[in-house]
Amino acid sequence: MRPRIFVTGGRGMVGRTLLEQLDPAEWTIAAPSRAELDLTDARATAVFIADFRPDAIVHAAGRVGGIQANISEPVDFLVMNTDIGRNVILGANAAGVRKFINLASSCVYPNDRDVALREEDILSGPLEPTNEGYAIAKIFALRLCQYLNRQSGSAYFKTLIPCNLYGPNDHFNPEVSHLVPAAIQKIATAKRLGSESVEIWGDGTARREFLYTGDLANAILRAIRDFERLPELMNVGLGYDFSVLEYYKAAAAAVDWRGYFTYDETKPVGMRRKLVDVTRQAEWGWRPLTTLYDGLAMTYRGFQEINR
Repeated sequence: MRPRIFVTGGRGMVGRTLLEQLDPAEWTIAAPSRAELDLTDARATAVFIADFRPDAIVHAAGRVGGIQANISEPVDFLVMNTDIGRNVILGANAAGVRKFINLASSCVYPNDRDVALREEDILSGPLEPTNEGYAIAKIFALRLCQYLNRQSGSAYFKTLIPCNLYGPNDHFNPEVSHLVPAAIQKIATAKRLGSESVEIWGDGTARREFLYTGDLANAILRAIRDFERLPELMNVGLGYDFSVLEYYKAAAAAVDWRGYFTYDETKPVGMRRKLVDVTRQAEWGWRPLTTLYDGLAMTYRGFQEINR
């Protein structure tokens, strides 16, 4: 009998990419939509997990968005993500699931660091105000996983902390999207309209680390197969970063647009730098393989598919 895997957030960027890589000949897969299973409903979530009896769960569901969305709707980002994390994790624990991979976010780290962020740095300083609600919800979920392990004396609940992500299944609306998809959308629109300039929020010097979602999906599949050796808490990232301007220039190359950039320094930019330490990841024996240009080119093709 094939092992069973439950993927939450199967319609989101990470979930969809993971489902594309999961082999249905190897797994019996459940990835219900929000209409099929409301993860904010504790009872419905617990019943589904108990009935499906998964051998593994990958928890990728959540309310996500860029800086503007987090600023304008902090209650939703805090409450909805806390409810979802609580319901899925406790439902899995009640059902006796022995392989649970929780996906956190690098926003769980303090905003006052200019060095690579280590797993030990969580709760060691103030969070970035522009997405504090989302960060608190993610910290709640990862700590709940750790507490369950501590209470049971076993390590059935483990958390991966990806750096920022991008890929073909991303949201490309600048009002709700993150840096990379917003850059691709703005540059592609400029190319279509024949515009010579594209605006960047801030001065372009803030630094970010973005991982291609296909690489994260690969790391998740490796984590399922090598669960015993997987650290209880582990960053997943590149281990190096680029400036915002460098991302825009790389996106312009992928889109084949040859204009210039302007800057709006009145707009929020979030943390000046956010880079994760990948020591544990390296010791575990995994690294991403997709280059920035290749990842952006594949993401742009995904954007074109959506906008045909």
